[in-house]
Amino acid sequence: MKAVYIMRHGGPEVLQYGELPDPQPGPGEVRVRLHYAALNRLDLWVREGWPGLRLRFPHILGADGAGVIDAVGPGVDPARIGERVVLNPNIGCGKCEYCLAGLDNMCDHWQLLGETRSGTYAEYVVVPEVNAFPVPDGFDLAQAAAAALVFQTAWHSLITRGQLRPGEWVLVVGASGGVNTASIQIAKLVGARVVVVGSNATKLALADSLGADVLIDRSATPAWHKEVRRATGRGGVDVVVDNVGTTFPLSFKAARKGGRILTVGNTGGPKFEIDNRYIFGKHLSILGSTMSPQRDFREVMRLVFAGRLRAVIDRVYPLAEARAAHERLARGDQMGKIVLRIP
Repeated sequence: MKAVYIMRHGGPEVLQYGELPDPQPGPGEVRVRLHYAALNRLDLWVREGWPGLRLRFPHILGADGAGVIDAVGPGVDPARIGERVVLNPNIGCGKCEYCLAGLDNMCDHWQLLGETRSGTYAEYVVVPEVNAFPVPDGFDLAQAAAAALVFQTAWHSLITRGQLRPGEWVLVVGASGGVNTASIQIAKLVGARVVVVGSNATKLALADSLGADVLIDRSATPAWHKEVRRATGRGGVDVVVDNVGTTFPLSFKAARKGGRILTVGNTGGPKFEIDNRYIFGKHLSILGSTMSPQRDFREVMRLVFAGRLRAVIDRVYPLAEARAAHERLARGDQMGKIVLRIP
């Protein structure tokens, strides 16, 4: 099969496009002939590597994907062959205490497509049957692939962990990334009011098109927490979506007393200093999460299929041009999700 893979860690130059053996499904698994894959910042981190990450090379990147089941392993109904599916990249063992409690994203043996096992930058991928979720006839598979990771992540963070309620104020730090564009839409769907802090007018225009109520350009307003507090007229926001990390000091200031700080990542870097006085002095809660359980994935993808939420697609590249796609993502030029078309 054609695939984009790495034989070592490094910059975009380590991405190779070539032939690898077709994977074969085992018991309880299906093989999916992929039509589209989508990029996440995770792909850059895996490509670059980090201390403790151990991969079997060649390693295929990519967590997001959608296509058609073309083969099944023992124990899977052959009637699923030909089914259009989107992949849930979050893979639990199904046996540990977390999986049995429906918390498979906290699995003791948790795996993630493109990180701990081969991913979606390829013609074929093998996943557990439960991770291949049916896509309605006529729904765009590129949209499905682009939505999978970011919408389940944003839904679990905002709705399940953050307990977002109608009428609350939400601050989203960042205007154009996949999780942030998903967060804006989910917050509006449940009746919240949304403030977005973005790096420039173009990215804020995208947030505006998704329904954001207040737009703040941080390039013109470095102390943006003051503008957030002024705009809400009530001492700050109830919920902050901050997946940058290094912006936590301002996020703490932008939150009202009793506010919740939600985080699913650290695009600005994993280590930074915070002033703990804001946490106990303002009774703040910091709520972290990774991906979502299967039930959240299914719930939010049904909303996507119904057209109530939509993935914002920036550009579509052929699989062979994955290097250019990585370079665009690394520059931060994207407006939404970057997608790879599988030949």
